[in-house]
Amino acid sequence: MVEIITGVERRRHWRPEEKLRILAELGEPGAKFVDVARRHEVSRGLLWQWRDAQRRGTLVAEEASSVPVRVVPELPAPASAAGSGASSPCADPVERDDRIEIVLPDGTALRVPETVGSTALRRVLAALRG
Repeated sequence: MVEIITGVERRRHWRPEEKLRILAELGEPGAKFVDVARRHEVSRGLLWQWRDAQRRGTLVAEEASSVPVRVVPELPAPASAAGSGASSPCADPVERDDRIEIVLPDGTALRVPETVGSTALRRVLAALRG
């Protein structure tokens, strides 16, 4: 059997935002490379190349104002603190954590106080990418 191709076969062009969105799916619990690759009709090898480029900092979103965020529920208070009924801050053994935790797709975790300035946060994230 002979296959005759009459048209020009074109490669798809993926925008950086699309690549990053697809790579973000790999960070979901239970996600597998093969499933994500099939869903988006790309090869696993291409996903590995994109992931490597992301880790090196060469694959970044063109617009930094849009970042995927996943909110996780707070951990429940320990039973001893919940049952005591004490309302004074000294009696509560669990301190309030006023930090923001940012987990990058490569697994790097960054914890900063919620009062951190956006300029300082940009510098720290740029240093992590570089």
